[in-house]
Amino acid sequence: MDKITLLQPDDWHVHLRDGAALQRTVPDMAKQFSRAICMPNLVPPIKTVEEAHAYRERIMAHVPAGLSFDPRMVLYFTDHTSPEEVKKIKKSDYVNAIKMYPAGATTNSEHGVTDISNIYGVIEQMEEHQVPLLLHGEVTHHHVDIFDREKRFLDEVLSPLLQQFPKLKLVLEHITTSEAAHFILEQDRNVAATITPQHLLFNRNDMLVGGIKPHFYCLPVLKRQTHQQTLLEVATSGNPKFFLGTDSAPHSKNAKENACGCAGCYSAPIAIELYAQAFDQVGKIERLEGFASHFGADFYGLPRNSTTISLVREEQVVPEQLDYMDGEKIIPLYAGKTIQWRKV
Repeated sequence: MDKITLLQPDDWHVHLRDGAALQRTVPDMAKQFSRAICMPNLVPPIKTVEEAHAYRERIMAHVPAGLSFDPRMVLYFTDHTSPEEVKKIKKSDYVNAIKMYPAGATTNSEHGVTDISNIYGVIEQMEEHQVPLLLHGEVTHHHVDIFDREKRFLDEVLSPLLQQFPKLKLVLEHITTSEAAHFILEQDRNVAATITPQHLLFNRNDMLVGGIKPHFYCLPVLKRQTHQQTLLEVATSGNPKFFLGTDSAPHSKNAKENACGCAGCYSAPIAIELYAQAFDQVGKIERLEGFASHFGADFYGLPRNSTTISLVREEQVVPEQLDYMDGEKIIPLYAGKTIQWRKV
C-alpha cells in the first residue's frame, strides 16, 4: 500500500507550553491534528476550569489562518483540587479531564499529588460524573529503579485505585511496558491507554548504545526491545483501548544537551508520519486510522472528525533542527533521518 487516506487524527496527549513557545508548538500541532488534549503542567499549573479556558484562548491566538484546531483542556490535579471543579468540567465545552502527576514524576510536576488517598473525594466525583482521570503512571520513590517505576505504579497505585473506583474513566498515559499493556487489556472498557511514537519506534538501546542520546530521553524512559514489541502489538491490534498520544514536548537544544537534560521528545511536526512508519514496519498500516482517528474520540465521547488526510509512501528527511523561542533551536525526534511516509 503506497497511499492511505484516514479521518483527520487527534492527539490525546501533547505539551504546547505557554507564552512564546506557542508560536512554534501550536502551528506544528494544528497542521497534523484536528484536536489535542493539552497538558496542564505549566508554570504555574492550570488548576481550575477558568484557568483552562484562559489558556485555551492563548492557544487559539496562534492557530494559523485556514486551519481548524480544537484544543481540549485538562486540569492539573493537586492535593487541594476541589470536587466542585468536576461539576464545572461537566458544564464546560472545552475541558475534558483532570491529569494526575505523582509529585516529582516529570517536567513541572512538583505541584502534583503527594498521596493518591488525599484526592479520593475528588475521584469519587469523577467516577460519578464520568470525567476521565489521566495518569502519569510512575512511582517516584528514589529507591525504585527508573526502569521499574511503571510496573510498581500498576501494582501499588493503579490496582488499588480501580478496586476502590471500578467505574472510573481512566487513561494511563504514554505506556512503556508489557506489564502496562497487559494490565490495560485486563480492565473493562472504562480504562484505556495512549502510546507515543518514540515508544513504538525506539527502545533503550537507541538511547544508550554508542553514547547517550539526550533527544531520546523522555519520561517514562524508553524500555527494553521486548516491551517495544508488545506496544507495537497492542497499538496495531485494532483494540479500541489503545490510541494515539504523542507526548510531544518542546525543549530547546541547550536544555536537552545539558548536564541535567530535560525529559521529552518533540514529534509534533511529523507525528502522524512517525506512527505510519511504526505501523508499516509490522505490516499493519491499515490499522492506523482506528488508533489515530477513531478510538480516542470514542473514549472521550466526542464525535469523530469528518475531514480526511492522506499519507503517501515517499521518503522525507526530518529537519536537523527547528526554530524555537528566543533564538533557540529544537531538535525534533528522528532529526536528520529519513522516514518513509509523507502527509500530503
